[in-house]
Amino acid sequence: MSSLTFASAHQLARMIRDREVSAVEVLDAYLTQIAKHNSQLNAICTLDEDNARTRARLADEALARGENWGALHGVPITIKDIFETAGLRTTAGYIPLKDYVPQQDATAVARLRAAGAVIMGKTNMAEPLVTS
Repeated sequence: MSSLTFASAHQLARMIRDREVSAVEVLDAYLTQIAKHNSQLNAICTLDEDNARTRARLADEALARGENWGALHGVPITIKDIFETAGLRTTAGYIPLKDYVPQQDATAVARLRAAGAVIMGKTNMAEPLVTS
């Protein structure tokens, strides 16, 4: 399973598309790694496990019906916290935005979703330097 977390997005997409592995299995491999290492690394600042599981399951069901969502169908990804992600806390590392949840996606995020990616959460950023 851990070898899945070292595969490229291209390899994962092919493996999911060819049903060598399910999107849920790939997501589980990544979530296991996050659970094991994130407390020391603090790389993931917002984890959206429930929605990611739902989206991965839907990706597998779509493939079973012969549907393909795009080049990243079922591939789990994270989004840098600088990019607005609809329904997911987006802080850009800035403490006053700690509760900000945008209603729309940044263009890059919308394109990743349209390509079939499964968004697991947001990756951390350093707090911006604010000078007066």
